[in-house]
Amino acid sequence: MDKKLAELLNPILEDLGFEMVRVRLSSGDPSTLQIMADRLDGPIGVDELAEINTSVGTILDVEDPIPENYTLEISSPGIDRPLTRIKDFDSFQGFEAKIETTELIDGRRRFRGVLAGVNNDEVLINLEEGTIGLKFTWLSEARLVLSDDLIKKMLKKNTKTSILNEENFDEIETQLENNEE
Repeated sequence: MDKKLAELLNPILEDLGFEMVRVRLSSGDPSTLQIMADRLDGPIGVDELAEINTSVGTILDVEDPIPENYTLEISSPGIDRPLTRIKDFDSFQGFEAKIETTELIDGRRRFRGVLAGVNNDEVLINLEEGTIGLKFTWLSEARLVLSDDLIKKMLKKNTKTSILNEENFDEIETQLENNEE
């Protein structure tokens, strides 16, 4: 079902200038349809998430791919984001990640180490015992581990692409000061 939903919704996100990080339909009462989206050139803002919510909600109402009641949740991937596309493993090379596989590999399913990029269809990860390659199709879950270096990278990325106009803040501050007098 997740793949079917991704095929339906990904073109809408792309038309809006965003990319889908993950779509997941979780069971519950009601179910939750979680869509994580990001901008190609930087962080995604609340207004952009609202725009995605409106567009995706409209398509879901028209196409009605989910028969039961559900809650739609649109979010950014966050700092300790899931790694869902092979390009994510290359983009976050040098950062620590936790990876789980669908099958046992050398007696284990869980791996934690520093991402070392990709080689064809393999994700490379530096472990204490050396660098190993895991086929991307073997992965069931992968996520960055929150660290100071990761936070610094994300803050730097946010600062470079920030569209905040400091003059607006000065104006707001001035208005607040005038109202207090």
